[in-house]
Amino acid sequence: MTEINIALVGNPNVGKSTLFNKLTGLRQKAGNYPGITVEKKTGSFTNGDTKYHVVDLPGAYGIHPSSLDEEVVYNVLADKTNPNHPDLAVVVGNPFNLKRAVFLYQQIRDIGVPAIFVINMADEADHAGLSIDTGKLERLLATRVVLTDARSGRGIDALKAALSFKPSTTAPLFPVPTEYHHVIQEVKNQTGETNDYRAWLALSHKHNAASHATLPTAVEAIRNTHGLNPYRLQIQETMARHDKLDRDLADIIKDPTKKREHFTERLDKLMIHAVWGYVIFFGLLLLIFQAIYTWSGPFMDAIDNGFTWLASSTANWLPEGPLNGLLTDGIIAGIGGIVIFIPQIAILFVFIALMEESGYMSRVVYLMDRWLKPFGLSGKSAVPLMSGAACAIPAVMSARTIENDKERLITILVTPFMTCSARLPIYIVIIGLVIPQGRVLGMELQALVLFGMYALGVLAALGSAWLLKLFLKSDYKSFLILEMPTYRLPVLRNVAVHVWEKTMGFVWGAGKIILAISVILWVLGSFGVGERFTDAERIVQLENQGLSAEELENEVQSQKLEYSFLGTLGRFIEPAIEPLGYDWKMGIGLIASFAAREVFVSTMATVYSLGSTDDELTIRERMASEINPNTRRPAYNFASGISLLLFYAFAMQCMSTIAIVRKETNSWKWTIIQLVFMTGFAYLAALVAYQLLK
Repeated sequence: MTEINIALVGNPNVGKSTLFNKLTGLRQKAGNYPGITVEKKTGSFTNGDTKYHVVDLPGAYGIHPSSLDEEVVYNVLADKTNPNHPDLAVVVGNPFNLKRAVFLYQQIRDIGVPAIFVINMADEADHAGLSIDTGKLERLLATRVVLTDARSGRGIDALKAALSFKPSTTAPLFPVPTEYHHVIQEVKNQTGETNDYRAWLALSHKHNAASHATLPTAVEAIRNTHGLNPYRLQIQETMARHDKLDRDLADIIKDPTKKREHFTERLDKLMIHAVWGYVIFFGLLLLIFQAIYTWSGPFMDAIDNGFTWLASSTANWLPEGPLNGLLTDGIIAGIGGIVIFIPQIAILFVFIALMEESGYMSRVVYLMDRWLKPFGLSGKSAVPLMSGAACAIPAVMSARTIENDKERLITILVTPFMTCSARLPIYIVIIGLVIPQGRVLGMELQALVLFGMYALGVLAALGSAWLLKLFLKSDYKSFLILEMPTYRLPVLRNVAVHVWEKTMGFVWGAGKIILAISVILWVLGSFGVGERFTDAERIVQLENQGLSAEELENEVQSQKLEYSFLGTLGRFIEPAIEPLGYDWKMGIGLIASFAAREVFVSTMATVYSLGSTDDELTIRERMASEINPNTRRPAYNFASGISLLLFYAFAMQCMSTIAIVRKETNSWKWTIIQLVFMTGFAYLAALVAYQLLK
């Protein structure tokens, strides 16, 4: 069987990822904002006697890399030794921005990679009355042109058939200007390159790319000798290509809608309006947080009651002993403490998926650019910051699409301030305990406080970015170049798959940590050394005369927990956290949550289960009835609750996030600075809040 390597290439937001799904049958999230495919994706399929290996490259506007994504594209296409170098490139274009796609196609052909051309979103072009003469376009491009609609599957069979087409070698579509012929010859002599355009790229790239990495000094010397500016060379090429394409495509594309506004253009007058655009955006955020509370309530109650029944039934079915305690107080209590928050997390992912699928997320990037610039960020930083509302790990990775090194580093360092879904369980529990129910201006007071926590995360991120902007320097001034996709109805299947994968990924990913920590916590809380642990019942009886049997049992369990290994650890750090309003039990939760923030809630479920004999109490009731032994007041009062909210709003406690920051910055220095700053700031904010409110 013949095997062929194929690369899918295209501008951002042309449906390339969806096309990849149709070809390979693999699942991959398809979004509408730049940078959704930040790493190459691979898959394979068989058609006839040929097996095709497909690599889905990140979105790119050209062969001159201006971001990490485009660097990946260039390295794969230009370096013949790259393991993903294709036998054939499939260039995917948007019919409404065809010139931009043809521009990229011509650059790919000029570096010597055979390519065919795909016009995706053909159904939208038909609906808009847009006509493209594919016959003339094939003659212009000297290759096969295929019309597809990746969302419905239209044209996929025709595309598979076209993959066997072997484009003939064409003359350079961008002939190197005459005044540079002697310079190009010098580059070819130094690098051993035979292709004029590839030599031009070596000369015009800001950084020498992988294929010319062996002689970067020689190429730089040639530039300096002739006084050449790589940016000016790029601009000269771009203008020459565009001028020619304007003439060549004039009789190929017929767009009768140019004289009247498209639906997208009419809607954008409202959605990206200087005033109403922001009103709509923040109104949408308020709707999301209101929905998290109101829509999820019945589902949360059902899950809560279910786990309470399961723990009680398990305790009754099994004989007394360690296994009983491990299952009921360790595993069931720990897992139940996170599963209960699936409804809120799923609702959050639904709204994010709808914004991406509809094309609205790109408008958010556009709206936020002017406001993020003063803080040392760009509009593209809005993508990681918004994604941080789901999880900081993919959010940090998505910062790769930011061209400016300074803006990318600042974005990575401040994104963990954004309120991720892992903080959501903590916020919901603490807000439910210390904020009274009621309505303000027609909104649930607790929902407004939750919105305030998200807003606080945004303010912390922007404030930190502003500080970093003062210390970090950059010689490169960046500009926002953004593809505005047409609005379209979200594909419900894509939304459902996205929500399912993200929610289950959150649950299973957190579940592994939670299960392990719950078991460890149960072991540490169930065993200990010393007389006050091993002989707790006798000591309690001597110190507390006249207690009822139930009161005696509760007091014994409480003392055993305090003098267990777990209690000893909590009491060890208690002097440091007591000024924040926390006791040693809450300290255990802080320690455990350094593995993952959401573990705090399940840890509290485990800790309070160990210290109570009333199996009917739910986690919220246990926390509400807990008394701080230092203050003799409810452990979760208004002052300590606000202190906890602020600590978790600012602290960087997720080990996975720390790991991904180290990977993306390739620097332990910045990773440690971020960790120390966020944790120190969180401690200070919590300290001030508690001391003022107590």
